[in-house]
Amino acid sequence: MTLAADPPIDVPASAIPSLSSAQMAEVDRLAVDEYGIDLLQMMEQAGSHLAEVVRIELAGSLKGRTVVVAAGPGNNGGGGLTAARHLANRGADVRVVLASPAMRSTGASRHQLSTLLTMGTDCCVTAFDLSDSDLLAALQRADAVVDAILGYNVSGPPRGDAERLIGFVIQAGCPVVSLDLPSGLDPDTGSVPGVAVRAAATMTVALPKTGLFEADGPAHAGRIYMADIGLPPSLYDALGIEVGPLFAGGRIIRLGHA
Repeated sequence: MTLAADPPIDVPASAIPSLSSAQMAEVDRLAVDEYGIDLLQMMEQAGSHLAEVVRIELAGSLKGRTVVVAAGPGNNGGGGLTAARHLANRGADVRVVLASPAMRSTGASRHQLSTLLTMGTDCCVTAFDLSDSDLLAALQRADAVVDAILGYNVSGPPRGDAERLIGFVIQAGCPVVSLDLPSGLDPDTGSVPGVAVRAAATMTVALPKTGLFEADGPAHAGRIYMADIGLPPSLYDALGIEVGPLFAGGRIIRLGHA
């Protein structure tokens, strides 16, 4: 389910609790182990909402727009691959660029990739299928780039294939929508220990990560949206975090200034 064409409501960021990476890991654990909300369920909701945020950022229409999804091997990349399917279903011309070979990806990400390949979506791996010039050209032709390269559970500067793909996203200079947080931004401190995406918008899931509001976070995150992935308030209560009905006004909200 996605929002209608109406824009998301604005909620002051100060009214929403934020999570450290350790807290978010515990949220994920409780969702799966205690509430039976499996990873693919959460990924499906995140990807659907991410496609909607891209639509909003592209002034309301996906039909005929070119979107490149830059996906890493982790579950953040899986969310980007899910978004690729929803973007294609809604009329966008989608190309998926994988930071590394599929065999290095999580099982959930491979599941999403398999669906895309069955659909006939253009999927390529930077290390094998694209030269530097081809990769840069593909990114520069996009109306928007979805950054789903690194998630909240990565610490330190990006390295290897992820670092290369982030570098080309930065070089391309296209509008970027990041999933959960811009790749390369520290989820806890908001510092930038290496290369980091500077997004036009970021869609965070569950609750925002503290790094989005600290140090370099605001400059790299752009407009911040928060999406409902179906986690009940009682889950947060178990962590001593009071949230209430966060999404009473819509399943995507936009976090404004205090």
